[in-house]
Amino acid sequence: MLRRSHTSSRPASPALRLTAAAAASIALLALPGCVIGTLIGGAVENYKKDSTHAVEGQYTGLSQQSFAVVVSGDRSIEADHPGLLATLTDRISERLHEHAGATGYIPARPLLAYLYDNPRWSSRPPAELANELGVQRLILVEVQEYRLNDPGNQYLWDGVAAASVNVIETDGVLPDEYAFSSLVQVKFPNKQGIGPAEMGREVVTSALVARLVDRVTWLFYTHQEPYYPEY
Repeated sequence: MLRRSHTSSRPASPALRLTAAAAASIALLALPGCVIGTLIGGAVENYKKDSTHAVEGQYTGLSQQSFAVVVSGDRSIEADHPGLLATLTDRISERLHEHAGATGYIPARPLLAYLYDNPRWSSRPPAELANELGVQRLILVEVQEYRLNDPGNQYLWDGVAAASVNVIETDGVLPDEYAFSSLVQVKFPNKQGIGPAEMGREVVTSALVARLVDRVTWLFYTHQEPYYPEY
């Protein structure tokens, strides 16, 4: 009959662990500098892949100010995607209200009601519109592109959303001039060749709106972003 050998399961002594750590350190020091740099660089890259870092907002002038967000777009965009502009107005306004440090804002519902009752608002000087709304900062978001497919291929998802973001300061030297301007663009899905069989329309629309809201609002406050962002 074969006898099973038994090995001790007692933990290594502190002295033995210290010796092993010292040996590992000596072995590391014995490596060429380029190898050590590669090992450290690889560890840093692995850390970045799953981590985020703080990114400062490009415009911080909403702090201690009141604001309103007006989202506009071509009629064809609203016709193809009913309710899109209202959804963006609501989500952008609420996000900035929560994170930008403003003293007050106009929620989407009363703002949209005002714009509906005043259809010629777009022809008025921006500072005049801001004063009429009673806010110190007016954020004008113009959706320039919003589509779920490439125009030449309706069978695969290729979502793109782009917008210009401009800010009016009523207390500025030139209140009708933009105090801040930026362009943002997002895409979804990240991979090509995905169609309705693999991903529903609502999933694409939801992701595209969420990404656009992120990129618009992140312009105004310090936030966390992945080291290697997908959008």
